[in-house]
Amino acid sequence: MEPKTGIRKIRVLVVDDHPMVRDGVLASVKSQQDMEIVGEATCGQEALSLFPQARPDITLMDLRLPDIPGNEVITTIRSTFPNARIIVLTTYQGDVQAVRAFKAGAMAYLLKSSLRKDLLNTIRAVYAGKKVIPPDIAAAMASHVVDDNLSARELQILRHVADGLSNKVIADRLSISPDTVKSHLASAMAKLNANDRTHAVTIAVKRGYFDLDA
Repeated sequence: MEPKTGIRKIRVLVVDDHPMVRDGVLASVKSQQDMEIVGEATCGQEALSLFPQARPDITLMDLRLPDIPGNEVITTIRSTFPNARIIVLTTYQGDVQAVRAFKAGAMAYLLKSSLRKDLLNTIRAVYAGKKVIPPDIAAAMASHVVDDNLSARELQILRHVADGLSNKVIADRLSISPDTVKSHLASAMAKLNANDRTHAVTIAVKRGYFDLDA
C-alpha cells in the first residue's frame, strides 16, 4: 500500500561503522511507508560532510566511531544546526555515557540490543519532538545525579590500573609521586563507592566512564 500523496516522509541519516548493524537499521527504516533513508556514513567525518547535504529529520548516531567520538560529532552538527534531532545508537548501558550524549544534544539514547523492538517508535517519537531514555538508564542517571564526576587525572590513573600497572609504575609514567597516585585512587574509589582499586575500575567501566577496549 502506497503512502498517501502529499504525506512527507521522515528523512533518516544512519551513522554506524558496523555493516551488520547499519544494514539492519537501513532495512528496518526502508520497510516503513513514512520513512526514507537520505544517507549513510561509516565514520564521523563522513557524517559531518553528509549532514548539510542530506538535511535529515532524524540522525541515528553510533557513539563509537573509528575517527571521531559520536558525542563530538553530535556537538559539531548541533553547533551549526541547533534543531538537529539525533538518536544515539550504542552498546553502552552506563549512565555517564548517556549524560554525555544528552549534554551534547542527543534527543534519545537507544541500546543496540533493543533496536528490533524500539527503533521505529523512537524515530517517530523524536521526530514529534519527544526525548526517549530507556527506563533502566534513566533510573541510573537519577541515582547518580548528585555524584561527583571523576577528574581527568583520576580517569587516567584508573585506566592504568585497568592495564594492571602498580601505583609505582603509574607514578613513574605520569611523573608524579606514588602518594599522589594513592590519593587520586582513594578519591576515585570514594566517588564510585568502590571497595578497592579493581572494583573502582569495574564500576567506572560499567557506568561508561571509559571502555576497556578503547
